[in-house]
Amino acid sequence: MPFVNVRTAKGMLSQGQKQELQERLNDLMVEIEGDGDPAMRENIWILIEETQPEDWSIGGVSLTPEIIQEIKSKQLLRKKNKS
Repeated sequence: MPFVNVRTAKGMLSQGQKQELQERLNDLMVEIEGDGDPAMRENIWILIEETQPEDWSIGGVSLTPEIIQEIKSKQLLRKKNKS
């Protein structure tokens, strides 16, 4: 039984993004570990753990809710520029 654990700072992912991540990870595990057998899906466990931003550090800088919003804004800009 595969167990996939994703850790992220609280506020980085919307509920929709978490759901999409779970679905795609399930698909990936079925494809890779289950050799494409859809029956594998019922054995895959996925946990998304969210911790307080202050518990994270990137490049020696502690995250804050403001930094998370800045990161998300930059991701949106990059996504828009690719379209």
